[in-house]
Amino acid sequence: MTEAARRLRGVLLMLVAVGVFAIMDAVMKQLTVHYPAMQVASIRGASSLPFVFLSYLLTGQLSLLRPVRMDLHLIRAALAVLMLWGFIWALAHASMADTYAVFMCSPLLVVLAAAVMLREKVDRHLWFAILAGLAGVYVMLKPSLAGFASLAGLATLLSAMAYAVAAVMVRILARTDTTASMVFWFLLLLSIGATALAAPAWVPIIAADWPWILVVGLNGWVGQYLITEAFRLAPASLVAPFEYTGMVWAVGIDWVVWQVLPGARMLIGCAIVVGAGLYLLRREQQHP
Repeated sequence: MTEAARRLRGVLLMLVAVGVFAIMDAVMKQLTVHYPAMQVASIRGASSLPFVFLSYLLTGQLSLLRPVRMDLHLIRAALAVLMLWGFIWALAHASMADTYAVFMCSPLLVVLAAAVMLREKVDRHLWFAILAGLAGVYVMLKPSLAGFASLAGLATLLSAMAYAVAAVMVRILARTDTTASMVFWFLLLLSIGATALAAPAWVPIIAADWPWILVVGLNGWVGQYLITEAFRLAPASLVAPFEYTGMVWAVGIDWVVWQVLPGARMLIGCAIVVGAGLYLLRREQQHP
């Protein structure tokens, strides 16, 4: 596979991963009605593990799960616990619009982290796409200033920072470890850490919630594999801006599932986000 093909494949995988995670986020928000944020983080990791393990067991590829840089896996898992706790806690204490508005600074943070940690070169065209995508998100969400200044806003910002560093670490781990290894140990260590922290306030799981937990597990497995592979194949600064398309997925889910028709502001914001993504793709094809 040529370098240009790898980069474009990474972008396409990121686009699909964002949609899968959008569905998972909607289900996790529903689960926070009954369970503490850290318990939902534990459920998110643990429910995906059986899917990961069985997929490699049935295909006879368990050797791919063997870690090489366990120290980096541990650091990445600690960042993941912090990321999920901050995000889920914010979802439980603020509106989804305000939470997403703050967290959507994460592509910008990923690019900054990649420039510092990996010395990735970021040209003005990429900065334009990132800022345009962020503007489109704010047009859609119209977040409140109170949402930014609240404890939930600070928790979301902390979550976005942890996510950015963990995402860039995929590029470092990819030098020695397989995608399967990164996904499996990420979920396993996340489950252990989140469960240990959630144990004192653990709430018994309601039987009616098990189907939703299975949805979280399946989406978490598929989404985690796709996003890890995306960051492995292409520079973090290239694939990160496409996370803004999560808002387009959210509008689509509202429309299809709950018949909530998007207003003019939503459509304008979606057009800006999609336009920024198409501009970046076009630029990548012309100057890979």
